[in-house]
Amino acid sequence: MSKDVTPLYVADVSAFTKQLRRSLAGQDALPGHAAMMGLVAKAAGFQNHQHLRNTAAKAPPTLDELALKRALRVFDENGKMFRWPKWTKVQGLCLWPFWARMPAHQDLSEKEVNAVLKDGLAFDDHVLLRRSLIDHKLAERTIDGRIYRRIEQRPTPEALALMRRLKER
Repeated sequence: MSKDVTPLYVADVSAFTKQLRRSLAGQDALPGHAAMMGLVAKAAGFQNHQHLRNTAAKAPPTLDELALKRALRVFDENGKMFRWPKWTKVQGLCLWPFWARMPAHQDLSEKEVNAVLKDGLAFDDHVLLRRSLIDHKLAERTIDGRIYRRIEQRPTPEALALMRRLKER
């Protein structure tokens, strides 16, 4: 027996139970476990139980709305960061818009990185952001600190949502 949990969301419980009752009405005895799972899946609008499982596995990840809300609070209406957040998780999230401003696959001098960071800041501590980009593995630098490069990676769902909401402002 499978121990995998398959979530099921039913928008209309009334329609779901009516369909399930119709499916069970034509049966002489109660169906077995597998047949019952198939009937439940069909009543919920899926082709069969396998279709339900595959759809549930592809469900989009839920966003950490609290972290996103806290991150949005440190940006003004123009999308500039006006203060540094106190929570480490939110700090990492707030660095993604700066990561996105750095050109991909390109070496940058410290001056060029500072210019990118200062453009998105409403307070005067671009050095904090530059160090944080390195600490959060969003950028790398040479040992002598002369060359910086953005680390190419896929932004988290929260980072994408943050950048989208900042753009909408």
